[in-house]
Amino acid sequence: MPPKTTTRLLAALLLSGCASAALAQDAIRPDQATRFVGQSGMVCGKVEKTRYAENSEGSPTFLHMGGAFPRHTFSARIPQDQRDKFRPSPEELEGRDVCIVGAIQRDAGRAEIAVRSPADVKLATIK
Repeated sequence: MPPKTTTRLLAALLLSGCASAALAQDAIRPDQATRFVGQSGMVCGKVEKTRYAENSEGSPTFLHMGGAFPRHTFSARIPQDQRDKFRPSPEELEGRDVCIVGAIQRDAGRAEIAVRSPADVKLATIK
């Protein structure tokens, strides 16, 4: 291949790689998250309600998005062992816009991400 063609091909490959990386982090609305079950993604929206299920197995805390519980379309599940590591606390996230990063799973007909650490939950500005 002539040098210019090689340079153009390399540039095209680099650009397509960058575009793929950007697409992988596109924000998913809570009501659209079920379309991405089985994939990793970033679900962004307003935390409508938080719920500490201390009497449930594992004592998780839920961040409900995409509507009020029990009609919400998405939940982030924070395990008990991560709960105290959150600053602000999970309850202080209620009413705020956040992005949750992780593997999107299905739970009771809704989408859910099991949060592994506070780094998986980011405060956001959603327009």
